[in-house]
Formats: sequence, C-alpha cells, structure tokens
Amino acid sequence: MPVPAPRPTADERHPNVRIVVLNHNGGDHVLRALRCLTELEWPEANLHLVCVDNASSDGSVEAIRRELPSVEVRALERNGGFPANNRALEDLSGLDYVGLVNNDAFVEPGWLRPLVEALEDDPALGAVSSKLVLAPRFADVSLVCPPFDPGPADARELGVMVRGVEVEGVDVSRHAHLGEGGWGREVDRAGPFEWSMPRAVLRLPAPEGHDGPFEATVVLQARRRVTVTVDAGEGPRPVDVGTEPTRVPVRVVSAPYDVLNNVGSQVFDDGAGADIGWLERDEGQRDEPVEVFAWCGGSVLFRPAYLADVGLFDERFFLYYEDTDLSWRGRARGWRYRTVPSSVARHVHAASSVEGSELFAFYVERNRLLMLVKDAPARLAVSQVWRFVLVTASYARRDVVAPLLRGRRPSLTVVRRRFRSLVGFVRLLPAMLSDRRRLRRRQVVPDEELTAWLVRR
Repeated sequence: MPVPAPRPTADERHPNVRIVVLNHNGGDHVLRALRCLTELEWPEANLHLVCVDNASSDGSVEAIRRELPSVEVRALERNGGFPANNRALEDLSGLDYVGLVNNDAFVEPGWLRPLVEALEDDPALGAVSSKLVLAPRFADVSLVCPPFDPGPADARELGVMVRGVEVEGVDVSRHAHLGEGGWGREVDRAGPFEWSMPRAVLRLPAPEGHDGPFEATVVLQARRRVTVTVDAGEGPRPVDVGTEPTRVPVRVVSAPYDVLNNVGSQVFDDGAGADIGWLERDEGQRDEPVEVFAWCGGSVLFRPAYLADVGLFDERFFLYYEDTDLSWRGRARGWRYRTVPSSVARHVHAASSVEGSELFAFYVERNRLLMLVKDAPARLAVSQVWRFVLVTASYARRDVVAPLLRGRRPSLTVVRRRFRSLVGFVRLLPAMLSDRRRLRRRQVVPDEELTAWLVRR
C-alpha cells in the first residue's frame, strides 16, 4: 500500500492571499502601511495587495499608484466608512485567504505566515487576528494630587485635566494617554482632554528610535488651584496648576516600553466591545494563542468560506462595531476565532477619528445599540436601550442642571451627542429588527452559549 504524501505546510505551499487596506486621506500612514505589506515574507505571485480608497482628497491615491504600482487601487466616489472593505471582499475566487490591515497599522515581515498556519491547522476557525501594539513606545510620568473633600462636586475634580502633550517640540497629544488612573477621553469647547484620578500615570510617546531621556511639556488644568506632584523619573517635584491651562516642562528619563492595543476582542455584558489587553504593558503576558469571542478588524485574516456563510460588513454601521457585529453573526453560525500573537503589527490608534471626539462617540454609542438589537438576546437589547436613555438623563443632570444650580455655565456636548446617537439608532431600528428575524432563522448556536462569552463589568 503506498504511503500517503504528507500534508503540505504553509511553508511549502504558500496559499494565495489577498490583503486589503482601507484608506481615507491616509497620507504618509497608508504609504507606510502598504510598504510594509510589500515587504512581507511571502511570494509576490501568491500575494494580492488591494487598497480600497474612500474618496480621498489628500493625493494619497496618486502617491500609491506612483510609488507602489504592484498595489491594486479600487477608488470609490464616496466615503463608505469601514464597511467599504466589502468592495475587496465580494470577489474571492481563486483565493485561499483574505485579510484586512488598517491604513495606520504597520506589519512586521513575518506577520502573514503564522496567521495562515493557524487557519490551515483548524478548519473550524473563521478568522484569526494578530497582536496589535501601539505604534510608539511609551515612557511614564506620574501625577499625584493632594487629597481634599470635594463635597457634592464631580468626583473627577479630585484630579486634573491633561489638555495636551508635546515631545521634543512636537504635539503628540493624540498618542499620550493615562495608562493608570484615568477617566477616559472627553471633549469640551476647548478640545479633547482626559481627567486624571488623584494618582495617575501619564504615558508619553517616546521619539521613534529613541531610548534615552527626552524633553516634553505636559499641559494641565484644574477646576481649582492645586499643587500636583510630577515625577518623570528624576524624582518628584511640585507644580502649581490653576484654572487656566498650565504648561509643565519635564525631562523624561524612564525607560520606554511597548503598550498593547489589541490581542483579540471581547464583549461586556452590556454589549460594549473592547480590546483584550488594551493599554497593558507588553511583557509577553498575551503571547499564548487563545480562542476569543471576536476578532479585531485592524489586523485579521479570514477564511473565505466564513465570509460566504456569514456575509460581509453591515454598511449602515459606517464606523465601529461592524467587526464585532460580523464576529457575533459568525459565532451564531458556529464559527470560531483565535489570536495569533506571534503575528505582530504596530497601530497608530484612532488616527482617522480621534478617540473621545464627537465622531468617535456618536458612532460607538449608536452602533452598540444597533448591534445588540440585531444580534443579542431580546432581554439584553431592550435593557441596554433603556439604560442608554436613563444614562443620557443622568448626564443632563450632571452637565446641565448641576452647573446651573452652582452658577456655572452648563455643557451640552455630551448630552447633545448622546441624543444624536439615540436619534440615529431609532432611524435604523426597523432595518435592524428585520435583520434580526432573518439571522434568528439561521442561528445554530443557542443564545446561552453565546452570552457565556460576555464579560461581566
């Protein structure tokens, strides 16, 4: 009896792979992302690179065609948001796998091989995602505020507002963040900011390729005059911060390190999606492949049969939660997902829409509710819609009623945005309910098994 030939490995066979990069005015970011993909350790004959362009006006399409002629550009006449990736996912004949990489993500040369091997080893996997780390490396600056009794005031006022950060004279506020002791990004009339807790660690992006000390300026503001203790590695020093933005120069000597962006995605029991590993120091703690509820669209490889079975991105979502929606739909059909942390990409987080901005918050809040109505058990969907209404009323009390009672100027930013999200949700509600009925007829995995993946807050 003849001995059967051994099953070919990815190293021997090199499947045909298409990688898609979605672009909208990506500038230098998209050029760098595509350059990295052209340097993948994969035969050129088996690699098809496609850039789907969302009506860019910054000259990036012309630059791609001029510098990278091997990349196929599919230029669209209007901006279709993230679901415009569909324009490169509809025709997959002759392909073994298809992947997505953000236009602000930069893969390593060995990024593709581990992803292919993972899909080859397990036919039940619909998608595998790599480890995303934030593009810059970071160094720490600690902020400590003295204790005081805030009385009935907003608890955030125990800390200070981080209004901006400069490193070596360059504004890097978009990349700096409170790794510990932060309340999350917000926006007011003066622009984006983040409240610190009384004790916080501010992470500053180190200059690229720079391992030594560097000069930085942190812009702080408070609702009262306060003395903040600042330590960037040379020892603590007191800094007076007032009600106007205060520029605080610091010499950062702490060693820079990598910070995780995403190693698979999870969904909380309120339906909010989140990056696994978000803002953790990368010390190898997420380097073991694990099964996850959802994949991240910033760096993922699909099995075409999965997309043929489940469908493509919901184009009504436009931005955010479209990958979680597609993941949930696949889970309901019995598909599984896994992380492949040996595949690494560096990501400039929220380069296209700043986290905490009006655009970001509108779509995140609206689309979470849309996804729940479409995919989740009815009780969960109804409870979260009602909760959204109640929380919006609570913000109105905090930002409008309370300031008026204290003789301050009210802020309508958050309340107005949440109301817009609610109106947008109501407009699409009939379509989501129609989709829900169709998806329920095709569901093969019971709700109890799906909701067991949801993470308790």
